Amino acid sequence: MTEQTQQPEIPSPLYAEKPEGAKLAYHKLDGLGPTIVFLGGFMSDMTGTKAMALEELARARGQAFLRLDYQGHGQSSGKFEDGCIGTWLSDALYLIDEVTEGPLVLVGSSMGGWIMLQAALQRSDRIEALVGIAPAPDFTEDLMWAGFSEEVKQTLLRDRVYYEPSEYSDEPYTITMKLIEDGRNHLVMREKMPITVPVRLLHGMCDDAVPFELSLKIAGNVESEDVQICYIKDGDHRLSTDRDIAILKETVAALCDAAA
Repeated sequence: MTEQTQQPEIPSPLYAEKPEGAKLAYHKLDGLGPTIVFLGGFMSDMTGTKAMALEELARARGQAFLRLDYQGHGQSSGKFEDGCIGTWLSDALYLIDEVTEGPLVLVGSSMGGWIMLQAALQRSDRIEALVGIAPAPDFTEDLMWAGFSEEVKQTLLRDRVYYEPSEYSDEPYTITMKLIEDGRNHLVMREKMPITVPVRLLHGMCDDAVPFELSLKIAGNVESEDVQICYIKDGDHRLSTDRDIAILKETVAALCDAAA
């Protein structure tokens, strides 16, 4: 008989139900503070390379950790096209409030960088440090709407939805007018942000989704004097090569050590 190789068991997520009924999937580790919270990107989920690498780091350090799926993402309830920045920010804040305690180091990837900045503004008393990975604050207005042709804008205004081909998925991005309109209620780059904690920004200079210059604008837009940008010359939007992950882990570990 052929001996079957036993596959490692993938742990099932935990779920938290919001008052309005949405069920949010998440994984967490209990451990030392500060808690590392990973906030994923647009149409991403909590099983990606960066999220899992940070969980590995947290487990090795005995550090508390949280990764999550927003509504309409991954294993959480809801349809992606029904969500918007306000929904996903609310999801992140709900889980932060319900399943974590004490100081936090927030790590936001792409859209998660926007969620991270908003969460830092709304939970400022708990934030120890921020790490943005190709952060994309205000992207619905400054990258999407500003870059759309008049034809696409008219499609959105007429149909309230536009399907944009994606380089990162077989599925197109579902862009709704609700996403654009709600994004305008959560813009953070129009005025100085009263964020005074250490901020670290990692950005690939070959990023074709979020211009690397945006990290420089973020650095100038927060009040913190402790801001460092790491530009990776040949890095793309994903920043998930072994080298990129090593930089991310080193950055997060140093901030946790400083906050301990």
